[in-house]
Amino acid sequence: MDELANIGTIKELKNRYNARLPKHVGIVLDGNRRWVKRQGIKNTLKGHKAGYNTLREILNIFFEIGIQYLSIFALSTENVKKRSEREISYLFNLLIQGVQDISEEPLVHEKKVRIKVIGRISELPFEIQQSIEKVNEATKQYSNLFINICINYDGQEELLDAVKDIVRQGYKVEDISKDTIKKSLYTKDFPELDYLIRTGMEDGARISGFLLWDASYAEFRFRTDLWPDYNEMMLLEDLKEYVRRNRRKGA
Repeated sequence: MDELANIGTIKELKNRYNARLPKHVGIVLDGNRRWVKRQGIKNTLKGHKAGYNTLREILNIFFEIGIQYLSIFALSTENVKKRSEREISYLFNLLIQGVQDISEEPLVHEKKVRIKVIGRISELPFEIQQSIEKVNEATKQYSNLFINICINYDGQEELLDAVKDIVRQGYKVEDISKDTIKKSLYTKDFPELDYLIRTGMEDGARISGFLLWDASYAEFRFRTDLWPDYNEMMLLEDLKEYVRRNRRKGA
């Protein structure tokens, strides 16, 4: 009989299987726009607000369970290119305000959580860049738990930027290794990804360029549930699924 089936809370899972929980979890937040349409609401911006509220709740659970590294795919480069100026402006402001609010949470300081926004930040409007810099500075002294929030992010561009950085540093071809590449990634301070969870996957199973280097040997979990509906019980299910798996990492 599956012993995990009888576990009904995140706390119980942590107490019994802490050593087998993932150290680095990535989440692709998908489904905000579809969610708001299903609610019969015409203003799609309200879907992003609902998704933001879900993120706040889920982050608190991650803080409590003590998963050390969390990467959140909040806004891709393609999103920035394809969405209307009004929607992108709203998203930027919502994300930055949200990250600022999170960085001021007492639990963030109690748990000593470092929050960092990564991606092609230099391409964003100057005022957004300034806000991101303030967010990145606010918790830089902490080193217990870590959160990457990926904005204007694309995994292929991350690898491209890493190659350019390596060239600028003047490395000889024979001196370039996997470690060399890792040190030039946006995620250079994070270990490889253990577990990738994506919501809103109703028509396939894609990671959409998220953490391409770091996800090489990650376990994947795809959900049809839309992100605003994601909750603690779904997270519990996903973590139990990870514990059940036998990670061979290519062996």
